[in-house]
Amino acid sequence: MMEHNSIKRTMHYGKGDVLVYRTFVKPLHVQPIPESAFTGTDNVVFALNVKITVWADALLSSFSEGDNTLVVATDSMKNFILRRTADFTGSTVESYLQFMATVFMDKYTHLTGIELSAERIPFDPVLVPSDETPFQESGLVYRHSRNESGVYTFRMERGENGYRIVGQSAKLSNLHLIKVKGSMFAGFVRDEYTTLAESFDRPLYIYLNIGWEYADYGDALLEEAERYVPAEQISDITHTLFHQLNSPSIQKLIYDVGLRILERYPQLGKVWFESNNRTWETIVEQVPGSEGRVYTEPRPPYGFQGFSMTRSDLQAAKRVQEAAAAAESK
Repeated sequence: MMEHNSIKRTMHYGKGDVLVYRTFVKPLHVQPIPESAFTGTDNVVFALNVKITVWADALLSSFSEGDNTLVVATDSMKNFILRRTADFTGSTVESYLQFMATVFMDKYTHLTGIELSAERIPFDPVLVPSDETPFQESGLVYRHSRNESGVYTFRMERGENGYRIVGQSAKLSNLHLIKVKGSMFAGFVRDEYTTLAESFDRPLYIYLNIGWEYADYGDALLEEAERYVPAEQISDITHTLFHQLNSPSIQKLIYDVGLRILERYPQLGKVWFESNNRTWETIVEQVPGSEGRVYTEPRPPYGFQGFSMTRSDLQAAKRVQEAAAAAESK
């Protein structure tokens, strides 16, 4: 995508860390799922960290000859994004990126392609006392959250018959979860290099990024409740399964999370995971009179996992379940 097709070179430029804060964007309403209480957001604070990248054959002379005739200054890119955000009428980050890519390419017709990515900066509503209920959301005051956030990417190129989407993805980034007991890790290879003891009930602290792609890119841009996949529900599915399952490994945990995501959202074609094991190091095995232990941060080397799944994995898992059920009924 970033490679110049005719001469096989990388040639692009752009602007990062464009921080834009729009208030009172159209509210988002989505279909509920069993694992989540999230059914939408008021979008009173629509905060994004945007990165824009552009490319075109016509830009070669700016690199080779220092000719800036066709260079849109990155400061102009920043100003364009900030000002045109006022014209956005949708309710999702994906539709925002499509809008911004389209109006930018309409303005600068010599450009071949554009990639826009945005991290949604989370602001959580503050609860305040209410005459009707003990507490309710303020609607005016929001707290900047340091928790996980959604990161979205949209790629578009100019074609003979208009624009074509060449890529779209979403990712839940920096999900940090600790399960204080109820996780295992045993049965792994033991040889002369092994010092790690097997564990059948350990705490498990994970850092996790979860990405997803729609089978049809267009579904990411439809703001219909039955088609849109919100990052908040992806997060809640992960919370729920981490709570419910006594997994033998992080690998099995993310596999089961992936199956549940694909089951809940048939419009998705792919899910992927990037996970780190950040489990604390045990210092005191037993605190007298309680279930407590004492831990400290793990030593710097950490384990990590990468894994992707498609609908074929869900289909295979269902065949296994059906075969097991049939064998049990005999």
